[in-house]
Amino acid sequence: MFKKILLALFVALIILGAFYHEILSYGYMQAKGQIGILMNVEDVEDVLNDTTFPDSLKARIKLIEEIKKFGVDSLGLTPSKNYTTFYNQHGKPLIWLITASPRYKIEPHLFHFPIVGTFPYKGFFDSTKAVTEEKALIKEGLDTDIGDVSAWSTLGYFKDPILSSMLRRKDGSLANLILHELTHGTLFVKNNLELNENLASFVGDQGAIRFLKYKYGLDSPQLRTYQYSKKFNDAYSGHMLRGAVKLDSLYKTFGNNPLPDKKKDSLKNQLIATILGDADTLLAGRRTFTTKKVADQQLPNNAYFISYLTYKSKQNVFLNEFENKFGGDFKNYLTYLKSKYPSL
Repeated sequence: MFKKILLALFVALIILGAFYHEILSYGYMQAKGQIGILMNVEDVEDVLNDTTFPDSLKARIKLIEEIKKFGVDSLGLTPSKNYTTFYNQHGKPLIWLITASPRYKIEPHLFHFPIVGTFPYKGFFDSTKAVTEEKALIKEGLDTDIGDVSAWSTLGYFKDPILSSMLRRKDGSLANLILHELTHGTLFVKNNLELNENLASFVGDQGAIRFLKYKYGLDSPQLRTYQYSKKFNDAYSGHMLRGAVKLDSLYKTFGNNPLPDKKKDSLKNQLIATILGDADTLLAGRRTFTTKKVADQQLPNNAYFISYLTYKSKQNVFLNEFENKFGGDFKNYLTYLKSKYPSL
C-alpha cells in the first residue's frame, strides 16, 4: 500500500512538473538571479566604514537611510530590513522588464504566477532570456516593450539592497524611488498591479516632496528641481494617457479581427507618431521630448502606453481621496488603505 502511495505521488510530481515546466523554469531562473545578488551584498555599515569607498557615495547611502526613516516615521510605511545592504552593479543593469499588449487593443497582456498572482509585466535577471521571451510574445502577435529597471521590491521575501545605480540619482528622484519601493512592502494587493503601482507612484511622488521640504526647506534648489521635473513628467504622463484613449477609440473601429492588417497598422502608426509629436507642446515648449521623424518600425507601440496606465492612471483618484477625505495625512490614509485592501 505504501509503495502504491509513493508511486502515485511520483507520477503526480512528474505530471505537475510537465504541466508547470515553464513556470518552474522561470521561478528557478528568478531565484537564481536574486540569490546571486544576495550572495554578493555588503552590509551598509561595512561600506560606510570602508576607507576606500568614496565619501560622496557614502553621503548618498546616508541620504537613503534618512529617506527610509522619514518614510516610516512621517508617512507610516512599514519598517523593514530593506536598504541595510549594498550591491555594486559595476555599471551593469540587473533586471529587464517586458510589457506586452494585443496589436489592436490598449490592454495589458497578463502574466500569471503562483502565490503572488497576476502581473502586467515579466522580469528577467538574464537579458538573453528576456529577449527570447520577447521574441516569443511577438511571434504570438503581441506588441512588446522591453527595458532595464532601476529597482524592484521582493515584497518582504528578501532584504532589498541599495543598488549602486541608485547613488547617481538626484535627491528628489532618489526619495521617490525609495519611497515607491517601500510602499510595495507596506501594501501589495494580489492581482491588482494597476492599484499597487499607482499607489506606490503616488506615495513616492508626494512623499518625495514632503521629504525635500523637511530636509532642505521650501525654497531649496533640490525642491525646485524636483517640482519642475514633476511638472513636466505629470504633463507628459497625462499626454500619454490621453493618447491611449485616442488609440483605444481608433481600435474600436477596427472590429474584432486581431490578425495583422496593413491599413490598420498604417492608421495606428500615424496616430502614435502624432501623439509623440504633439508632446513638443507640453509646458509651452520649454522642455521637449525627442520627436525626430522615425520609421514606423521604430515607433513605440501599444505596450509603451500600457506602462502609463499601470503606473499613472489613478494619480488624481489617490490625490483627491488623500486631500479631501484624509486632509493630507499619510499615516491615516495608508491605515485606511491597508484595512480596505487585503495585502500579501
